Amino acid sequence: EVTEKLEKVLMIWIKQIRQVLVESEQMRREADDIGPSAELEHWKSRMSSFNSLLDEIKSSRVRKIISILQAARSKTLKQWKELDGNITIAANEAKNNVRYLYTLDKFFGPLAKASPVTMMEHVPSLMNAVCMIYCTSPYYNTSEHMTSLLLKITNQMINTCKTYLCEG
Repeated sequence: EVTEKLEKVLMIWIKQIRQVLVESEQMRREADDIGPSAELEHWKSRMSSFNSLLDEIKSSRVRKIISILQAARSKTLKQWKELDGNITIAANEAKNNVRYLYTLDKFFGPLAKASPVTMMEHVPSLMNAVCMIYCTSPYYNTSEHMTSLLLKITNQMINTCKTYLCEG
């Protein structure tokens, strides 16, 4: 009876965690003119969410329930272990992406506040840093991530030029 109740609790958690994972993989809806700082903020937020979830999964309350179900040889643990691994992967991806995107952070200010001429002085270094991320990041080196980042960098350059033209 206790095992059944704990399995029901675990199944609720599994359902909730699956929902979090599904939502995290859905397409982001963003404004058309959003800059590259938003990419870093997105991954920081995602890292925070997944780290909180990992902390909860590793809590003593959850560990006790899992150990009771292990002793009872519950079949629900297979799903739990798979989700636990998926959460760990998602948390590692977010942490890694934040670390790499922070290397670009120093370019975002000059990209947003410079004149078009001085902005162009930063572009070669920025592109070298983007290339480094593409070549070395285990998670961020997909065409989807790179396209999103380069689009946001382009948006920022366009916004900077628009601002310059309107002020001049």
